[in-house]
Amino acid sequence: LTALQGTHSSQLYLLCQYSLGCGVSCGLSFLLEGAPHRSWNLALAAGLAGLLALHARRLARHVCTLYELHSQARYCGVCILLLASGHGIPRLLRNALGLTFAVADLAAVELINRDFLSTAEAVRFWTPLTICYTLLVVYMQEESRQSVGRGLVFRTVLVRMGGLFILLLTVGRWTDILHILVSLLGETWCLLRAGVLLESCWTQ
Repeated sequence: LTALQGTHSSQLYLLCQYSLGCGVSCGLSFLLEGAPHRSWNLALAAGLAGLLALHARRLARHVCTLYELHSQARYCGVCILLLASGHGIPRLLRNALGLTFAVADLAAVELINRDFLSTAEAVRFWTPLTICYTLLVVYMQEESRQSVGRGLVFRTVLVRMGGLFILLLTVGRWTDILHILVSLLGETWCLLRAGVLLESCWTQ
């Protein structure tokens, strides 16, 4: 929603790191369900993701230190490729995020609905959840118009997780509440790691 209102999309890529990890994990669990060697498949996916992250980090380090020199001298294939087609990377990332979250949403709804014995029970869970998240989105949009900065990001996470925590106290189980606390820690850790890049986005 913030991206649609003209906010630079780089912030979106940084802020959704933890949600993306949860979405990929949920989507893979759903897609691989019932498959032979499912645990090995998940381990392979995690290993490939780690390998991709390692190469992306090396590429970022290379570009941060040598891009200006190499793009002018024109003797580094990586920097020339980024110079020629780098403008298409944000669109590629946006499409990949959209596809990943679409699959993750369907998988999450399917996995959650299995726990309910009847439609009435499912409606009792989804109705307050939808209302709660709609109100939170409206509140966060108002907050983002009034202030920008690291404090806003952490406040948004606390409000969202706090709302979900209160909701799950009424309709959830103890394991759900534990998952909320783990999610809060994970999201805070990701935001702390991305703090410098977020500051850079806001300055630009």
